[in-house]
Amino acid sequence: MQYTQLGRTGLLVSRFCLGTMNFGVDTDESDALAIMDRALELGINFFDTADVYGNPLGKGLTEELVGRWLAQGGGRREQIVLATKLFGPMGDLPHRRGLSALHIRRACDASLRRLRTDTIDLYQMHHIDRGMPGPTQPTLFDIPYMDQIITPTHNPTWEEIWQAMEQLVTAGKVVYVGSSNFAAWNIAQANSVAAARNSLGLVSEQSKYNLATRAVELEVVPACRALGLGLVPYSPMDGGLLAGSLEKAGGGRRAKLPPHLVDPRRANLEAYEAFCRQIGRKPAEVALAWLVANPAVTAPIVGPRTMEHLDASMSALEIELSQEELSRLDEIWPGPGDIWPGPGSQAPDAYAW
Repeated sequence: MQYTQLGRTGLLVSRFCLGTMNFGVDTDESDALAIMDRALELGINFFDTADVYGNPLGKGLTEELVGRWLAQGGGRREQIVLATKLFGPMGDLPHRRGLSALHIRRACDASLRRLRTDTIDLYQMHHIDRGMPGPTQPTLFDIPYMDQIITPTHNPTWEEIWQAMEQLVTAGKVVYVGSSNFAAWNIAQANSVAAARNSLGLVSEQSKYNLATRAVELEVVPACRALGLGLVPYSPMDGGLLAGSLEKAGGGRRAKLPPHLVDPRRANLEAYEAFCRQIGRKPAEVALAWLVANPAVTAPIVGPRTMEHLDASMSALEIELSQEELSRLDEIWPGPGDIWPGPGSQAPDAYAW
């Protein structure tokens, strides 16, 4: 296993992060426990979960499963960097969601109970609150609650959020704070406020990022590099699209994924899978190797449903794509900077002189 620093911190994490979203839903508990043990054997020390994981069986279910694995002892807790997330609704009550100071505090305590631990190593905001920063930019939206509609007029400010997070850090309940699904300006704003408060600020960002979904290259990736955030891509296979979806379905004649997902990209997929055959690698391996080759990426999240999926992912670390091969992948899956006529790959060069 290879290791790297998480953003600008001194924390060393494995180049793959074990995602647990399937645990307890698509993967039963006994298999999930075995996969986590196997991840440790393979040297993966970075585990990611979220308080909302477990639907439709029940929110919190996945954290509870991870907690039962940690409770087995044997140094499991000490061997991993444990990351979880908050933001989504955790009940019908209107205050059990979002990024208010109250919800941040209560959500953290609830996650700690489910995970059976005293500390969350990386506490991530699962989404930005729409309309941030708050009172100066009020946003109206409706939250159904029982038989009435509650219409908030303000969203939490970064001062409120950072005060809550700082209290968790001071109490020893959280070590680092990260984000997920943030825009570049959200990241910049959050960390400018944190700097004014002499806080460390965000150290990582989880974004959907893969060969077929590259919008974050315009601004999020440059922001992470400039501000020292580790980029932790989720959905590295784009929901299975990049895992040999045509080959698995019979040489490109039909795909297992829904046609509306495959057909618009069939030409890209045919070229991609032909390229993978040419270099003697599986499409899933190449998709992961492409992410690992990006210097901005800390650790792609691999979310195995089976032990075989986890073991198969490891071979991607053995692949060193040449510059010629990387250029060919850019031709097959153009990034935003390759689509517009600008002189660069990130904003504003991607679309301006």
